[in-house]
Amino acid sequence: MRVRYNPKAQEELENCEKYISNIDDIKSILNNIGNKEIYLEIGMGKGDFISQMSHRNPNNIYIGIEVSLPVLALAVKKINRYEEENNVKLNNLYLMSFDAINLSKVFGKGKITKIYLNFSDPWPKKRHTKRRLTYEAFLKEYKYVLKDNGIIELKTDNRLFFEYSLVSMQNFGLKFLEVYLDLHSTDIENIETEYEKKFSQKGPIYKLVTLVNKK
Repeated sequence: MRVRYNPKAQEELENCEKYISNIDDIKSILNNIGNKEIYLEIGMGKGDFISQMSHRNPNNIYIGIEVSLPVLALAVKKINRYEEENNVKLNNLYLMSFDAINLSKVFGKGKITKIYLNFSDPWPKKRHTKRRLTYEAFLKEYKYVLKDNGIIELKTDNRLFFEYSLVSMQNFGLKFLEVYLDLHSTDIENIETEYEKKFSQKGPIYKLVTLVNKK
């Protein structure tokens, strides 16, 4: 997602109580949540999806990860607006900025219940294959941080990225629980991202859900 450069993004994030910049701080938080389930959205964009998820499920912990600081700063503003409009305080929502290839350095082994990959950058050029969030190196990171029988849930409007992800995940040994070639034609519950609302009229939305079995 491209947004206008914001030279004050870092400063704005530092003033947000949801933003966690220190790995030790997030580890401390997660060590004190008891039996609550932890859900990650990687590439959270402007935060529509994760705001709604954390609102609907206050007993879970949600962590939005976005590598772009300007995008994350924009998400903070939208999350603040969401809280005001809905008269809620999303105390179960945290935000972080780092590359997903470093997940295992941030989270402990087997700590995460589910990972959401919503409309990830498809990186269509072959030379950029290793940047795709369903490339083998990323899948290894997900498997490390997910619990046994943890879930990876992906949505995309890019057919080639969807097909690539199907093959990559199958080769990695993941089990497919659900596969949809036109999500919006079904009656299953679906929380739309801002991107999804904007572009779903231009073509089908693809979705897949996989199970990570470590045995």
